[in-house]
Amino acid sequence: MWTAVLVASLGCYLLKLAGLSVPAAVLERPAVRRVADLIPVALLAALVAVQVAASDSTLVLDARTGGLAFAVLALVLRAPFLVVVFGAALTAALIRMV
Repeated sequence: MWTAVLVASLGCYLLKLAGLSVPAAVLERPAVRRVADLIPVALLAALVAVQVAASDSTLVLDARTGGLAFAVLALVLRAPFLVVVFGAALTAALIRMV
């Protein structure tokens, strides 16, 4: 197990070092900036999709989907962050009670 931890740590360090080694001229290109701005959004969306719609290896629609729907609606209406989080949790809880 410790071998895996050390190998993963070394891999993370080398990946970070590779990112720091990229010349500034490459990072200042408009296409690279656009892609770099969108990568975190895409990764977060993928994480949310997997956590909400997957259970083991099947696709499910349950209370989590209702909570996500509330969160999306609240974000579209520009609700404050705490309203989005607590409203989504409350929606999911109410759906689970039914």
